[in-house]
Amino acid sequence: MEDTATNSTHLSSKNKEKDAKLRFHNCPGCKIDRLKEERTGLPYAHLSYIWLVSLCTALPISSLYPFIYFMIRDFNIASQEEDIGYYAGFVGSSFMIGRALTSLFWGVLADRYGRKPIILIGTFSVFIFNTMFGLSSSFWMAISSRFLLGCFNSLLGTIRTYASEVCHEEYQALALSIVSTSRGIGLIIGPAIGGFFAQPAEKYPQFFSENSLFGSWWLPETLHKHGNASEVEASESLLGQNEVKAEKMSSFALLKNWALMSTIIVYCVFSLQEIAYTEIFSLWAVSDKSYGGLSFSSQDVGEILAISGFGLLLFQLLLYPLIEKLLGPLTVTRLSAVISIPILSTYPYIATLSGFSLLLAVNCASLIRNFLSVSLVTGLFILLNKSVAQHERGAANGISMTAMSVSKAFGPAGAGALFSFAQKRQVAAILPGDQLVFFALNILQFVGLVLTFKPFMAQPVA
Repeated sequence: MEDTATNSTHLSSKNKEKDAKLRFHNCPGCKIDRLKEERTGLPYAHLSYIWLVSLCTALPISSLYPFIYFMIRDFNIASQEEDIGYYAGFVGSSFMIGRALTSLFWGVLADRYGRKPIILIGTFSVFIFNTMFGLSSSFWMAISSRFLLGCFNSLLGTIRTYASEVCHEEYQALALSIVSTSRGIGLIIGPAIGGFFAQPAEKYPQFFSENSLFGSWWLPETLHKHGNASEVEASESLLGQNEVKAEKMSSFALLKNWALMSTIIVYCVFSLQEIAYTEIFSLWAVSDKSYGGLSFSSQDVGEILAISGFGLLLFQLLLYPLIEKLLGPLTVTRLSAVISIPILSTYPYIATLSGFSLLLAVNCASLIRNFLSVSLVTGLFILLNKSVAQHERGAANGISMTAMSVSKAFGPAGAGALFSFAQKRQVAAILPGDQLVFFALNILQFVGLVLTFKPFMAQPVA
């Protein structure tokens, strides 16, 4: 029996070795595999394109937050100032609702037709619908343009898939770190841009979209496309009947992959907390001190977020890959969640400061919190992509984007409503004012942390 098992293992390894050498001339995925075999270092050009496209997809998500308070006020839809946050939440949620409805669709298309066409569609959508949002003259026009932007914003799930395929496995942590770093910086620079250019007529989102379109145009395709019948037959004979059947499985079979699904659920909890924090931070910073805010201008918020973005860039490129290699993605995720809780607890007390002390405290807290948030998300990206095979990654990331977008759809609306409610209870005996808001954010963070442990979260089998 032992000899039989040994022979079987030997034959299996021989087949895998043959499969590794099997390359199809006209297959873009095979071309990428050949390039990965020929080079030993990092694909700097491809990673720079990933950086640019990821930045493009993140900029529109949060660029509205510093000026949405003033935008809603100018629409004259809120009956009193304390209700502005309530309406601002609906504008923020409309994007996530649109993305939730279409993310799985785009992921399946990326697995069928390739990563590159989906990325190009997404960059065009950013240019068109973000410009429409900047020109909005009414509350309903703003909601409609953000909803359409979400429907066609197909970039993040596809670019995560692409990043895990374009370089050797030893560099996947760095590649996915680049995605989350660029995304994190986009989520920070976006509000900075909105803060510096608070009036919609003065915004130039097409500048970034054109650059990102240029970058994505030169992305090589990574999806394997083995076109003619003889090639497919040769592939089937080498891969075996079981593997061929697995490739033909519906993407809905991924729902039975608990390593994938548990990671997605944890990702959704942290994503809900992240989008709620993003909206609350900007609303809190620009609201008046009499309501527990900081009385900052939109430009002040932009400066704080720009500093955070620069610091985040250095941290993710220089430190995160080393930390992830030393501790592993799951440990990094857990540590980031643990440290974030006391950091967020200090925010209500920061509002009691003034002058230089206030600026220093806000900048330090924002910087550390963003380090932790992006590190947390990067670890989950790595675990998610390791939980599925290459031909399933587009659909898997589509499922994660759908679920994440659903959770994030509740974030801005819920955060806006909670913020408005908290501003009306400044003298409450328990958790007065903004203490209630940041306590709620910490509750979400704690729930996400608990779910990273067994028996809930399953790690992918190596």
